[in-house]
Amino acid sequence: MKSATDISPAAALQPSAFTTPEARGIALGLAAAAIWGSYLAMAKAGVSAGLAPADIAFIRYGVAGLIMLPWLLGKGLRRCGGVGWGRAAILSLLVGPLFILIGVGGYRFAPLAHGAVMQPAALTILGIALAAVVLKDRPTAARLAGVAVMLAGLAVIAGPGLLAGGSLTPLGDAMFIVAGGMWALFTLLTKLWKVAPLPATAAVSVLSAAAFVPGYLAVEGLDRLARTAPAMLAGQIVVQGVLSGVVAVIAFTKAVELIGPARAAVFPALVPAVAILVGVPLTGELPTLLQVAGLALLTLGLLAAIGLIGLKR
Repeated sequence: MKSATDISPAAALQPSAFTTPEARGIALGLAAAAIWGSYLAMAKAGVSAGLAPADIAFIRYGVAGLIMLPWLLGKGLRRCGGVGWGRAAILSLLVGPLFILIGVGGYRFAPLAHGAVMQPAALTILGIALAAVVLKDRPTAARLAGVAVMLAGLAVIAGPGLLAGGSLTPLGDAMFIVAGGMWALFTLLTKLWKVAPLPATAAVSVLSAAAFVPGYLAVEGLDRLARTAPAMLAGQIVVQGVLSGVVAVIAFTKAVELIGPARAAVFPALVPAVAILVGVPLTGELPTLLQVAGLALLTLGLLAAIGLIGLKR
């Protein structure tokens, strides 16, 4: 059987090559990364417009929970749509409100550049390691080389910000690593438990909404949302609630199902790069030459990590 790196360029361009499970998994992984990058850019734009992180979390989980609740009710609440309440609670704990609180909370102690590198790096490295240990999915030399190039690209994008920090920076860095590890564990468990994308998304969305929304309404209220410009609020609802809260989770979970957790774990490393590109029209911030170089490294590393090109020593 030929591996992905054995396929000739001509064969890779045949129409049938784009309908294989591997091709669909790669496309879905890229789609998830694009949505998550857009989510970060929109979150930054929302905070600049006066929204708090709690407001954005409320939009994400509230909208996603409302969208997925009818599906979950239709499938029956007895086993939480077939996932099982115990497993659903674990998955929600990993990628629900606690994930946002830890991942975003790290920025209270460490610079933005640290989170942009350490969280996706931890997800990628731990995802590959967990797949190797638990699922016996041993990474190839080409995949490891590609991941190394991607991590270098992340470091280049972050640039001098990696050298900044204070006495509490290690605490923030640890929080970023924990958040990345939580997503890596979610990736592994959905594959290990054979949880389909739609049930996984429904369980996480509805349970997260049930846990977060009542507390938000009691403590924060809706005053800030009421003062937000309608166009900004509509954009946040679409990007945070519909795309990031539902579509991206389904896409990434399906990618894990199709190409495995180890290969799917490389796609979140693209999120900072996408956020930079999407942020150009939203914030007017143009990428620097250093960031453009980092984007090129990320692209090269991704192509190698998923087996579309080979890296020679």
